[in-house]
Amino acid sequence: MRFVLFTDNLADLSIPACFDAAGKIGFDGLDLTVRPGGHVKPENADRGLAEARKAADAAGMSIDMISTAVSDVTSPHAESIFAAASHYGIRTIKLGYWKYEPFGTAARQIEQTRARLAGIVRLARKYQVLPCIHIHSGRSPVASGPLLYMLLEEFKPGEVGAYVDPMHMTVEGGNGGWEIGLDLLAPWVSLVGVKNFRWDATERDRFGQQRFRTTYTPLADGQAPLPEFVTRLRELGYDGTYSLHSEYKGGSSFRQLATPELLEQTEADLKFFKSLFT
Repeated sequence: MRFVLFTDNLADLSIPACFDAAGKIGFDGLDLTVRPGGHVKPENADRGLAEARKAADAAGMSIDMISTAVSDVTSPHAESIFAAASHYGIRTIKLGYWKYEPFGTAARQIEQTRARLAGIVRLARKYQVLPCIHIHSGRSPVASGPLLYMLLEEFKPGEVGAYVDPMHMTVEGGNGGWEIGLDLLAPWVSLVGVKNFRWDATERDRFGQQRFRTTYTPLADGQAPLPEFVTRLRELGYDGTYSLHSEYKGGSSFRQLATPELLEQTEADLKFFKSLFT
């Protein structure tokens, strides 16, 4: 197993500084952002990943995966990102997202998304990298495990991967839905994103019904059943990469943390999460 730190909330640190901070708190490597606003700009993928690889080697660590905005072969710089990742030994690529809209077109959108994915799979095959689809709750055609299964069932495991996520799968399937989704996706599971959440009450709507939102929490404090999720993954024989998403900046966090505080909380999260494997 590999434990890596997602760099999305470390934009104020350089890549060498990210490796240094992650190594000090127990990570094996990074999940590096290669997308607009990320640590590596898509238009600079080759040079950026070359420099990142040097930083990884200097730190004695690795870039186990990159997170991109690629959602189609026509996405800006898609081929150069895949080519650079392959050249620098990064075989696992998180894809970008698709939006579900409008209501009444879900079946057609899944078909359209499958067609886009087929093109991505062909491109990935050319460069011998694995494109992975992250389950993300909300208005997405892959917002749950069963929805992602509907998209992937015509693709072979090994040519595309499922990037499962206990938080998002619990948001959309809080009782048994996350487990059924994980069961369906078993042959494709290639990455695991790790974070947790709670439902917080917000305002009442115009009818008087209470509304709620998701708030990111420390791993041990949230509502996603992480011990049970890990148990199921181990039953599936999964021993790959776990990417910790320390979503502790911005208005959706339980508390807005500065980078030193975020790293302190992340160290506690990693210790807790690793304890689930003992």
